[in-house]
Amino acid sequence: MITEELTKIVEATAQKEVFGVWFLIGAALVFFMQAGFAMVETGFTRAKNAGNIIMKNLMDFCIGTVVFVLLGFSLMMAEDYALGFIGVPNLKILTDFGAFLKGGNAPSFVFNLVFCATAATIVSGAMAERTKFISYCIYSGVISLFVYPVEAGWVWNQNGWLVKLGFHDFAGSAAIHSVGGITALIGAIMVGPRLGKYIKDKSGKVDKVNAIPGHSITLGALGCFILWFGWYGFNGAAAWDGESLASIFVTTTIAPAVATCVTMIFTWVKNGKPDVSMCINASLAGLVGITAGCDALSAFGSVIVGVVSGILVVVIVEFLDIKLHIDDPVGAVGVHFANGVWGTVAVGLLADPDAPAGLNGLFYTGSFKLLGIQILGIAAILAWTAVMMTATFFVLKKTIGLRVSVEEEISGLDKTEHGLPSAYADFVPAMENPIYGYDGYENAVAVVGETPVSEAIPVKKVPAFEDGASKFTKIEIICKEPRFEALKNAMMEIGITGMTVSHVLGCGTQKGQPEYYRGVQVEANLLPKIQVDIVVSKIPVRQVIETAKNVLYTGHIGDGKIFVYDVENVVKVRTGEEGYDALQDVE
Repeated sequence: MITEELTKIVEATAQKEVFGVWFLIGAALVFFMQAGFAMVETGFTRAKNAGNIIMKNLMDFCIGTVVFVLLGFSLMMAEDYALGFIGVPNLKILTDFGAFLKGGNAPSFVFNLVFCATAATIVSGAMAERTKFISYCIYSGVISLFVYPVEAGWVWNQNGWLVKLGFHDFAGSAAIHSVGGITALIGAIMVGPRLGKYIKDKSGKVDKVNAIPGHSITLGALGCFILWFGWYGFNGAAAWDGESLASIFVTTTIAPAVATCVTMIFTWVKNGKPDVSMCINASLAGLVGITAGCDALSAFGSVIVGVVSGILVVVIVEFLDIKLHIDDPVGAVGVHFANGVWGTVAVGLLADPDAPAGLNGLFYTGSFKLLGIQILGIAAILAWTAVMMTATFFVLKKTIGLRVSVEEEISGLDKTEHGLPSAYADFVPAMENPIYGYDGYENAVAVVGETPVSEAIPVKKVPAFEDGASKFTKIEIICKEPRFEALKNAMMEIGITGMTVSHVLGCGTQKGQPEYYRGVQVEANLLPKIQVDIVVSKIPVRQVIETAKNVLYTGHIGDGKIFVYDVENVVKVRTGEEGYDALQDVE
């Protein structure tokens, strides 16, 4: 008998230790989601602001850690809880660290900290490309210090008033995503749209909505995969047993996959082509939607959540942009706010009594009780967040300001806020420093004298160019990119040995085929073209023109244009030769 009891104690202890390890692994996965958010937000915005986005995602975690240590964790998880509303700060983590550890608070602190950082980082995407960095740091600190800890305590502290009512938000559709989402909405409204996003007519009414595509859809997609991977820790870390964990992994996989498929089909039918950026948003929307009920819904319930999330994210993103003219570059409001609310309400509708949580959803039992509690809970959380963050944004706007200047926004926040010419080093303008020298330059012979002929290279002197001595003609050919190789080969066959080739953007009267980015028609009046510049003297101009026409002609709009110009002179820099000789090959 004693042996059996001892065995049970040992098994229970081992299970507790395993759970503790998994809990911390889950916290690490959630922390890794910061990288995913940073990549999605950076990819969906313009390159000139990439460093600013990365800096904001870094600092919201670091600032959040500082304020969460000082006060946030106590307000959220303190044992002394005032009226079921707010924790009474005890600062044990700073004043009595030994007691803090013995009380088992360390895992809870780490886990709730990374959750807190997620709520804060959601906001940066909606206000990207025009918000002052100092203002971002302040309102991010406010979220982590006071706004999130108070409402999250209602949801997850055993003494919280929503916990006592029976409110269910397993991993944070309401406590995290709705909070970040509604803050993003308020912030986007108060900071205003990006320059050039909405064009107004003379009466001040928005006449046109412009699409501003992100600079790297690849980066955004990689961020989405990282977030999905981290979400298994986000939803699964609090699972107490293997059955619950397995169920959570199943629902966390089904909902985003279904949402993405639905969005792909929806945008395909609506716009004629599947929208890549919207499908990325849909994956995240499905993850947000299943977060509250990942332990309470069945596989069928997860499918329903995914279907609604896939449609909801597209409708909300386009409604905010096209109808309300609220500029949210990454779709944070549609993903986190709309689907955070939907996921919370979905628990009241779709909770399966046979799922690990054992809750009674309306569609299974006919009981409205859980649904009523879920609606009350999400309404209270949104009201608290809206009041606090509206006040915060208002104070910032009236004091230090929320928005950068017009000049700073045009130049990009990387340069103006952080002194980065570009977050992508290969595109930074660079100058050779003559102090250090480079191989191949140290022993170069300087050019001296009055003539532009290099003393380092022996050349044949030629007569200076005289007006009318020769005729030079520049032929500029604009054509479609796929026709360039055929054009180049044809030019070589008639004796053209030199040409300058450039990638350019241009259009004719047709303006190209309309395309859509996040539901907004992209201005397709600048299409990728090839420009070939040729200067001829010996070869007849008409021969070049006719050859180009024969090669480029297809009979379709956009075959290209040919422009012909007179050229006064040609000078070869290396030798100083001018005129006809400057165009000839080296013998």
